[in-house]
Amino acid sequence: MKVVLDTNIFVAAGFNARSHSAAILTAIRNGNLTLVWNAEVRAETRAILNRIPKLSWAVVADLFAPEGEYGGPTCPECYGQIVDPDDRKFAALAAATGATLVSNDVHLLAVRDRLDVPVRTPREVIFTDQGRLSSRA
Repeated sequence: MKVVLDTNIFVAAGFNARSHSAAILTAIRNGNLTLVWNAEVRAETRAILNRIPKLSWAVVADLFAPEGEYGGPTCPECYGQIVDPDDRKFAALAAATGATLVSNDVHLLAVRDRLDVPVRTPREVIFTDQGRLSSRA
């Protein structure tokens, strides 16, 4: 399954290695999920992780594999129903690539039934795909 990860997944994983968010990162490392990203999402993730004490971009940089990079167009402005404009880029990338957006963000989760992309929490991904994701430690 292809996934776009909201930055909050990386933050949650960094603070709790036993969280569902951390299990998502492990599943990507194990090849059970494919991280889809673009330059904008990668830059934001890097900036956030480098700004928060105790977190490090270096720990997750390898997850942004070249084969997961998307260089095509996206349409963040098509997602005006998402209250936080900074969250729209994640939905737009998921839509452009046919990926599932994984997030704990209340703004995204509140409108997920009105979006044309699947938005799931890390817990939902882990338990829905339990047969394929042997990533929980």
